[in-house]
Amino acid sequence: MELRGARIVIRPLRLEDVFYMRNWGHHENPLFSDYNFPEMDDNGIRDWFSYKTSSIFNKYYGVCNKENQLIGYIGIKGINLLLKKSTLGIVFDPNHIDKGYGTEALKLYLGYYFTEMKMKTMHLEVTEYNQRAYHCYRKLGFKVEGYYLDDFHDQDLDLTNKYYLEAQSSFVIVNKKIYNYIYKMRLDREDFFRLIEG
Repeated sequence: MELRGARIVIRPLRLEDVFYMRNWGHHENPLFSDYNFPEMDDNGIRDWFSYKTSSIFNKYYGVCNKENQLIGYIGIKGINLLLKKSTLGIVFDPNHIDKGYGTEALKLYLGYYFTEMKMKTMHLEVTEYNQRAYHCYRKLGFKVEGYYLDDFHDQDLDLTNKYYLEAQSSFVIVNKKIYNYIYKMRLDREDFFRLIEG
């Protein structure tokens, strides 16, 4: 499987891709530190790749630019062939965000997902403070179907930093524990094609 767009190529994720992710940048914004590629030795990288790709209920894909650099990856988890649904995950090298690559990659992949894979529904979850991703998903037809509070990934977050203060309404602090709001979103095949064809 290989999908070609105007500026990107999507194909199955390879072990060498994961080694290349060591070259990726890091998010300056501490709210997104969980999206930074973790520091791992070679065995850790092999284990990470095996964990992600060994289940028949998960599929992972590399996203490359025209220079054949790996700039992101897309994963679908919890594939349910009976109900024809799964859950989306997407991560991009911080050096390549805000350039439209994510929107292009998702639009291209969703077309494949709903036609070639014959799936009916895609689910995802996105933090409320990740407005860039949230607006991208809305633009592609995803609708909010739920909203909940979850533990924030960094309980040592500096609550005086500018990024937190700008997104403060997305957080709740109870008994010195930090929680953040998360949207549950859904895209149905008919809504996606109605949007694309309209």
